[in-house]
Amino acid sequence: MSRKIEILEQVQEVMPEEKSVKKVKIDSVEDLPGVGPATAEKLKESGFDSLLSLAVASPGELVEAGGITEATARKVIKAARDTMNMGFESGDELLERRKNILKISTGSKSFDALLGGGFEAGGITECFGEFGSSKTQIAHQLAVNTQLPKERGGAEGVCIYIDTEGAFRPERIKQMSEHQGLDPIQTLKNIKVARAFNSDHQMLLVEKVEDLIKNEGLNVKLVVVDSLMSHFRADFSGRGQLADRQQKLNKHMHTLQKLATAYNLVVYVTNQVMAKPDTFFGDPTAAIGGHIVGHNSQTRIYLRKGKKGTRVAKLIDSPHLPDGEAIFNIEETGVKDV
Repeated sequence: MSRKIEILEQVQEVMPEEKSVKKVKIDSVEDLPGVGPATAEKLKESGFDSLLSLAVASPGELVEAGGITEATARKVIKAARDTMNMGFESGDELLERRKNILKISTGSKSFDALLGGGFEAGGITECFGEFGSSKTQIAHQLAVNTQLPKERGGAEGVCIYIDTEGAFRPERIKQMSEHQGLDPIQTLKNIKVARAFNSDHQMLLVEKVEDLIKNEGLNVKLVVVDSLMSHFRADFSGRGQLADRQQKLNKHMHTLQKLATAYNLVVYVTNQVMAKPDTFFGDPTAAIGGHIVGHNSQTRIYLRKGKKGTRVAKLIDSPHLPDGEAIFNIEETGVKDV
């Protein structure tokens, strides 16, 4: 017995004392495990220049951008997520945080009431309807209202307007800003407009929004894509290209969703419609884009023409609001022409 105790004491003397592992403080991309100066530079050139952008990235994206292995990419993402404390939170904490969520007013009390206060940040809001149903009218109004003080339903921010159909009109912005008591020239300066000529160009412009926020320091609070499906509908025709179109569209929608979530901004997209010939009862109008657009849009609104210049907004889908309708008059915005 004494022999066993003697051996145990010798072993304890030989074994080094357990040392506490020092946690390395991670403040930048270069501090992440497996990321050297060259890899960090490659990641930054591809837009992964912050811990948040890495935390929400996929391993495949980092493998392609940084030329690293998948195992290293997963290690980088895990370290970034641990640093950003992207874990669980309780329901009451989420409820308290949602009380202060950014919402941009439409300028119509009935429309705002339908949406629970206005267009909500952190997700994609889609309005679909036939031509002349005020989809672009709402886009113009939001571009102006974004610049209003928060107490007036604004966000005191900048709007990025991606125009796919050539429907943006600075004259209308001028009318709306004057109606709101804003300086028309300054209002137009705070709206950055880009015309997209095909689906690839449209996707590229959306990806460039992050550069405007990071490199130019723009306080972007609204991104408008008017309209979402116009170029996808033209570039991909027939059932043979449907799978390719939907896959590309899914990537585009995820980029918009990531922008909305990462930078707490409103993403508003307009969408075209089609008539379903197999509908014998009810309204045959349906939004295009299929389940990809439907699943990625946080809020979906169907717009149609009403009586005497009014428009009817029907809430089709929302995660926290009941279905309903609102009738709003376009003259509330100060512009009579649609």
